[in-house]
Amino acid sequence: MIEDLDRDVFVRIQTDLLVVGDSIMTDRHHASNGNYEDDDPQNQIGGIIPSFPLSGWLRHGMERVVHEYGGTACHPGEANANFMKDGVYERDLDDDYHEKGACTDDPKEDDGCVVFDLFGGFGNQPGKVMRRPIKFNPVRYSVDYTRGQAEGHYRRLNRNVVSRNREDNREPLRNTEVDAVANLDGCWHLSFRETKPEFIGLLVEGINFLDGHKTDFMHQLGGARNFGAGIVDCHLINPLYEERELKRVFDRGKGNTNKMDEKDDQWAEEYRPAFVEALEERIEEGP
Repeated sequence: MIEDLDRDVFVRIQTDLLVVGDSIMTDRHHASNGNYEDDDPQNQIGGIIPSFPLSGWLRHGMERVVHEYGGTACHPGEANANFMKDGVYERDLDDDYHEKGACTDDPKEDDGCVVFDLFGGFGNQPGKVMRRPIKFNPVRYSVDYTRGQAEGHYRRLNRNVVSRNREDNREPLRNTEVDAVANLDGCWHLSFRETKPEFIGLLVEGINFLDGHKTDFMHQLGGARNFGAGIVDCHLINPLYEERELKRVFDRGKGNTNKMDEKDDQWAEEYRPAFVEALEERIEEGP
């Protein structure tokens, strides 16, 4: 069945507000015409959401799936990393992780655990899945969903921390600025260097886990989670869809065709169960 799928898959992502710690790269120099004010609602600014926070968010969901199936996952940090909090690494190892790369003696010959296989490990050892950044644009007709782009509205927000003393009359104590994207709706483009049934199974289950736990603090995307940012509705777009059908998913004036409904049934009844079963077998085999 895996031969029926392309190496490229798309994850539907919708969120009201996204703030990421890696910041957001904008094309304001094209949009401002020399008069850019970063808080002006008339600015039609697009940009790029880096793949770093997206990758960490996805990996976290996948790791939890591996744990739920009774396996351990490669730790994302090196064993000798200088963590900011004492005991973090040891507690992670007690919580269904193993040391990064401990699942393989030779990464070039042995795939290791499924997380190591997907995300890679040391030095020049790449993972089998390539995570792209998401390019967003506030103008819907300028968004190319077949390239993993999204509609989104950028603003730079100001947050004031004010004094609580009556005599200070709510005078600001400090000001912070954050880059935010609101009303994000589009897809994230993932490419497999090598496709395996268990990869698709883990992707499906990981995305499903993140969608089901989107209001859990630990499984929200990016920073500023205390302020309602990073609550993401997500699902894997049917990999059996052709390019024109992918575009139709985001066309608000059109619904599914009969062919798309048939593919949805085929995916749910045949492909997805087979890929999840392959994932279960891979985890049971161990690294």
